[in-house]
Amino acid sequence: MTNDILKYILIAVAAYFLGSFSTGIMVAKKAGHDIRSEGSKNTGASNALRILGVRGGALVFIGDFIKAALAVGLGWLLMSINGAMLGGLCVVLGHNWPIFFGFKGGKGIACSTAVLLFTFPWQAGIAIVLCLAVIYFTRYISLGSLTMLFVFAVLLLFTASFFPAAVWALVLLILGVYRHRSNLVRLKNGTENKIGQKVK
Repeated sequence: MTNDILKYILIAVAAYFLGSFSTGIMVAKKAGHDIRSEGSKNTGASNALRILGVRGGALVFIGDFIKAALAVGLGWLLMSINGAMLGGLCVVLGHNWPIFFGFKGGKGIACSTAVLLFTFPWQAGIAIVLCLAVIYFTRYISLGSLTMLFVFAVLLLFTASFFPAAVWALVLLILGVYRHRSNLVRLKNGTENKIGQKVK
């Protein structure tokens, strides 16, 4: 039991520190930008897309995806699905509130995409397809992102073989909604930025 607890602690700490590595800040800095002071001032892939263009946005997304995949992989290796879920949650927390950058990070969507895929792949696949469809038809990345988390949580509620998985998915959804609260206000007011628009 003690050994298992130590493994869970290792997963949580390692995943959080992995998440705290900000791909957005590093990529933007190399391009001569401080992503925390431009656009939406968010360090995630969506703001990188606005500030750095498609290539920069893609690099940030891939970097954030990889660090989340590594965190989930460590969890799988040490403690199977429970470890994977813990690693996934903690890497998102680290990304959103990174210890290395004053606890000011991204919104966790690129990380969450990897977390979903590498824990419950078929449910994640459905959620991601619907996310992309929403983004394609509405041009709102925020709406598509929250759709992904919502659909995933609903699917786990009805298909997961153990209830804690549904609670875990709900926590990821709550984190996503919290980080997108300003986007939700703009969506309600009709002022949310679409893909290709400059931040107002």
